[in-house]
Amino acid sequence: MSNGRILSVQSHVAFGYVGGKAAVFPLQCLGYDVDVVNTVNFSNHSGYGRFGGSKADAAELSRIFSLMEQNELLRSERLLTGYIPSGEALAAVKEMATKLRKANPELIYLLDPVLGDSGQLYVAPDVIPVYRSMLPLATIITPNWFEVEVLTDVKIVNIATLRQALKVLHEQHNVPNVVMSSIPLKPWLKAVLPSRSWTPAEEASSDDDFLMCISSSRDGGVTSVVHAGRVPLIPGYFSGVGDLFSAMVVAHYNPTSPSILSDTKPLDTVSGETALSRAVSAALTKTHAMLKLTNDYAQALPEDQRLPTDDEADEKETNRRVRRMKGRELRLIQGQDIIRGVQAVTERKMELWHGFWAA
Repeated sequence: MSNGRILSVQSHVAFGYVGGKAAVFPLQCLGYDVDVVNTVNFSNHSGYGRFGGSKADAAELSRIFSLMEQNELLRSERLLTGYIPSGEALAAVKEMATKLRKANPELIYLLDPVLGDSGQLYVAPDVIPVYRSMLPLATIITPNWFEVEVLTDVKIVNIATLRQALKVLHEQHNVPNVVMSSIPLKPWLKAVLPSRSWTPAEEASSDDDFLMCISSSRDGGVTSVVHAGRVPLIPGYFSGVGDLFSAMVVAHYNPTSPSILSDTKPLDTVSGETALSRAVSAALTKTHAMLKLTNDYAQALPEDQRLPTDDEADEKETNRRVRRMKGRELRLIQGQDIIRGVQAVTERKMELWHGFWAA
């Protein structure tokens, strides 16, 4: 039995698991029919050093969407968009998303604004204003820390600027649900986080050994309901993790759950959850377990396939990088029981952040 249809619009690679290759199979494992539009068609992801292929331009994307519409195939209940290579191509995606939203006001649209990370843009700057104009169309957005700063023009350096960035997204851009991922556990952030019981091993670990995730759901008033969680950092270069995470969020998001009171009061006061925090908890749990499975596999490979990152050595021998990248591709097929929830893994729970908006 199908859970419904999802239209996935993002990148494609022949080899490996990033973009749509990291999202479509997991969504199918969870019972969704997935319609796929590729924004690029590459040999492999850019981390290999050598990569190439073609990028879909605005005309090609518009033609695909137009033919789907003419054939009455644009009928998905959910929409997931990821990497789009240019502002013009993104504008074509925006036009399609606008039509879907108009035809179905209940459309669940997860917009992953793939802009960059660690202070570096991955896309042309002309993409940024188009993304900003698309934010009101989205049900959920899943930017990382850097992408939130780019979208809001707010440099997040303390709790006040964190609040300011969320207010810009909720109030200025009318985004009902925001998920901020890949947040470094900085001292000022740790000092204001909701209290919880960490394991002795976690308490003894350095703050640098964790990444934070924050979810924020607008409650119909002037504030939002905020949850936070953290996961142990698994060092190393892995691609497709964000794509998998976004797919798991949109797959598990259920705004019609009986325990969710209404759109204007999204907090279940018994469980302390919202529809968003529940979906993010499931996504964090499965994504982190999949990353651990991948890392365990990579660490067991022969030494020449698990060499540490060394830019100088990689420049001298490109295949050194290739061997390492191949060993770090997500183990999606081997971990499909994790995706389906059949295999028991450590739960990564999002915790209600009482007093987040307190002055």
